[in-house]
Amino acid sequence: MIYILSWLISCQKETFIESPDARLYVSIDTLRFDTVFTTTGSVTGLVKVFNDNDQKLKLSYIRMGGGQSSFFRMNADGTEAQEVRDLEILAKDSLYLFVSVTINPNTNQLPFLVQDSIMIGYNGNEQKIQLEAYGQNAYFIRNGLVTANTHFGNDLPYVILGGLLVDTNVILSIDKGARIYFHADAPLVVDGTLEVTGTKKDSVIFTGDRLDEEYRNLPASWPGIYFRASSKNNLLQYAVIKNAYQGLVADQPSTNANTKLTLRECIIDNIYDAGIYGIQTSIKASNCLVSNCGVNLLLVSGGDYQFTHCTVASYSNIFVLHKKPVLFLNNWDSSQAGIRTYPLIANFTNNIFWGDNGTVEDEVLVSKRGNNLFNVLFSHNLYKATQDPAFSTLTSNLKNLDPLFDSVNTGNRYFNFRLQTKPSPAINKGIPAGILTDLDGKPRDSQPDMGSYEKN
Repeated sequence: MIYILSWLISCQKETFIESPDARLYVSIDTLRFDTVFTTTGSVTGLVKVFNDNDQKLKLSYIRMGGGQSSFFRMNADGTEAQEVRDLEILAKDSLYLFVSVTINPNTNQLPFLVQDSIMIGYNGNEQKIQLEAYGQNAYFIRNGLVTANTHFGNDLPYVILGGLLVDTNVILSIDKGARIYFHADAPLVVDGTLEVTGTKKDSVIFTGDRLDEEYRNLPASWPGIYFRASSKNNLLQYAVIKNAYQGLVADQPSTNANTKLTLRECIIDNIYDAGIYGIQTSIKASNCLVSNCGVNLLLVSGGDYQFTHCTVASYSNIFVLHKKPVLFLNNWDSSQAGIRTYPLIANFTNNIFWGDNGTVEDEVLVSKRGNNLFNVLFSHNLYKATQDPAFSTLTSNLKNLDPLFDSVNTGNRYFNFRLQTKPSPAINKGIPAGILTDLDGKPRDSQPDMGSYEKN
């Protein structure tokens, strides 16, 4: 009798529930995709379909509402098709739906919405999962080579695949409000000149092309911008460079008497390796924020550098561990031939050099070798260090006083590097340096604050 009872129970568990009251749950009723560039395709979204009954459940169909003409594509329990029939789900078990979207281009300049639904039929019932995605038209450039003076406007984003090279003696100019997105294999290499003229209202954005939530703030999502030996007269004004492996790399002196790279009101943020990497070159930066990088400023093998009213700060977070100083400066390099030294001139005025939540005690390190010209000045800066920068002239600097930034929340990755009112020791501690406004476009007074932001 016991064996017969067990057999009957076993058979009962193998039967299908056929009642229209059978319970079927889905993990999400609307699957939304972040903005997708037309033709490039999205990441894959996931929906879990769960049978909450004590018997097996047969799904008559799972189908895409738009069929073969849909922008969306479906994989149901391992089968890639726009309709799959007669799928079985064991009692208290589930199956997975994987969905992706590829959107065809049209004439729209602004992002546009595409929709569809997945329909699941069982026991005379039909359940729907809504699908939504925003498509964005763009100019797509694959393995681009700029051989004549070229202008990028702001009507549509630019998506760079494989890289973009600006040839020697050629100018690439980029308008205010332009958005330049780079694939993981796509650096911007400048052998000529890059001119970026953003405004406070309409900055120029350089970032990776993955806009979905899991990747939009991922450092090292694209290589970065590289100014090579023949490059000259580069100007970036109100540019935002973020999420790169290296932000800005300038290699070797300019080929003329002008500064090789001039940065005004720029933000370099969330860079995996070096935010600004100067190699025996010339860089002039004012009102710039360089934040949360592996090394914010890496200036090596000599050169000519001027940083005024910049905030250079890093806090350990889930993406980048703060374990290197925010500023490292030297006049030498090493190779198999030994140590080589070079002239170095560097002036740092009215800046903040700060890091926290990491393993760094000295946020400013200066290293000198040889007898070449070596002239390094720190005037009216605030920095965190156990020792003052070596081999440097120091004038009216503040050491180990927390600048009291407005808001820092590393858990939520929220960073506001403006200064708190009154308590901040950086307020009114700068000197007039010919910089009349701050990174926000606010006027600086006769006793300017240190850093890129003025507290009015």
